[in-house]
Amino acid sequence: MSKKEVLSPSGDPVHAERGTQSERTIQRMEEEHEYASVIIKRNDAAFKHPDDVLQMAIDDGAEQVIRPGWSLILSAISAGLILGFAAMSVSFIVTLMPETASANFKRLGMGLVYPLGFIVCIMSRTELFTEHTALAVYPYLERMCSLKKLVRLWVLVLVGNLVGTSLSSFLLYLGEPIIQAESGYTYVAQHLVHFTGGQIFVSAMLAGWLMALGSWLIMAMSTSSAQILGIYIVTFLIGIGGLHHCIAGSAELFTAFLINQAVSIPEILHTLFFAIIGNLVGGSFFVAILNYGHIRKTQEIVVGD
Repeated sequence: MSKKEVLSPSGDPVHAERGTQSERTIQRMEEEHEYASVIIKRNDAAFKHPDDVLQMAIDDGAEQVIRPGWSLILSAISAGLILGFAAMSVSFIVTLMPETASANFKRLGMGLVYPLGFIVCIMSRTELFTEHTALAVYPYLERMCSLKKLVRLWVLVLVGNLVGTSLSSFLLYLGEPIIQAESGYTYVAQHLVHFTGGQIFVSAMLAGWLMALGSWLIMAMSTSSAQILGIYIVTFLIGIGGLHHCIAGSAELFTAFLINQAVSIPEILHTLFFAIIGNLVGGSFFVAILNYGHIRKTQEIVVGD
């Protein structure tokens, strides 16, 4: 395969193989040509200044906002499919417990395994609505994108996630003779629909807050193991608190409906409506707006005079 010449930001030529190349591939070639590889030995180099984390969040959010629609939808569908494993894990752990087990003991067991699906989903870098609810707000607050583009991202990711959880629920329905977690699906789904709209909204708002905090922690941490621990902590709190997460909850509700109609369609729609709104408010206000405000606005300085 022949090579072509690409100019780096400094103007120096970089030779790349001809053919289809991704933009990131060309960027890596340019970086390798322009910068020397170094080994960081200082332990405190892993610590990131809050303003650096905020800038990473802004850049990442801006990158997601301008992604092509089909790219967002396919990634979001993948995330929804993966979160089916969160529904499977919590339902199976409930099925394993004796009928005499207390509700609190069941909640503890659910909390311990609930993060597993989220870890796989987030570490695979797929688009999750409750993670990008906050992330996409940062470039909007920085005036790098319009409200229309922000809402576009939310809608595409939400729709893709729900399509993904619908597909994963159907697969779990087909796999039920092997998984055998029917009683668990019923228990979890009935818990989710048991509350009023206002109660679901507050519960989902807390869950959205935690998920957006998890997204912030991932950027603040330098190692994969630390990132996994951060995801586990925030999603464990959601699980043990029995809080409403609209995407994982949709997988639980859809599966329970397919297996034994333990919940009705009106109950599912009612629950998801208030869960989506609550997750949106919790993620965008408590983390994106407050983080941006206390870091960007309080640390501004006047340069020159």
